[in-house]
Amino acid sequence: MAYGYFASMRTRPGRRAEVVAILLEGVDGLRAAGCSLYAVGASETDPDLILVSEIWESKGHHDRSLHLPETKAAIARAMPLLTGEFTNQEMTVLGGLGV
Repeated sequence: MAYGYFASMRTRPGRRAEVVAILLEGVDGLRAAGCSLYAVGASETDPDLILVSEIWESKGHHDRSLHLPETKAAIARAMPLLTGEFTNQEMTVLGGLGV
């Protein structure tokens, strides 16, 4: 079964576009790391909220991706632009369109 991870993060006021750009820079290597879906979105009602949806071959693939040098570098660059307000949800992907 595939592993799903959904997250939200709040940016400091006016920094959302900058954080989105950082999140989207490293997408090229995600497929090789076991990611089949990585969607970054912006809230329609909150100008400082980013939403991320991910589907991975397994939780292990996701966890290992967090140790990749490019992932660590992106996190280090993004963290000062965030407020520290995060949410996340994990799931087992059972099926659906595009899965």
